[in-house]
Amino acid sequence: MACRISELVIDVADPERLAAFWSEVLGYVELAREADGSIEIGPPDAGFGGPQPTLVLSPGNEPRNGKLRLHIDVNATDRDQDAELERLLALGATPVDIGQSGDESWHVLADPEGNEFCLLRRRLQPL
Repeated sequence: MACRISELVIDVADPERLAAFWSEVLGYVELAREADGSIEIGPPDAGFGGPQPTLVLSPGNEPRNGKLRLHIDVNATDRDQDAELERLLALGATPVDIGQSGDESWHVLADPEGNEFCLLRRRLQPL
């Protein structure tokens, strides 16, 4: 028996804004809101406990010091990497330079609050 990642909890300044952004990026929907202002988003047909982890965007005002110790990697499911990059940029992602050489097969981006994530080249089959 092994564990599965069921949800990722991310402290953010504006859960509403980040829930909207990540819902568009991942095709997720809002699953729940907590009294503390947290918003959980996840796959529309599976929700919590499905094959993909949900995201819990929890209000937090702690300043970030340096590079994130954990980041999200995403892959397009219905278009090539260049088309997906354009879509993510239109949603509010921004390119980030963390010292890449320019020869990488991935793009380093940041969400609207500056949290880094990577768009990988390989297209995955949708679940």
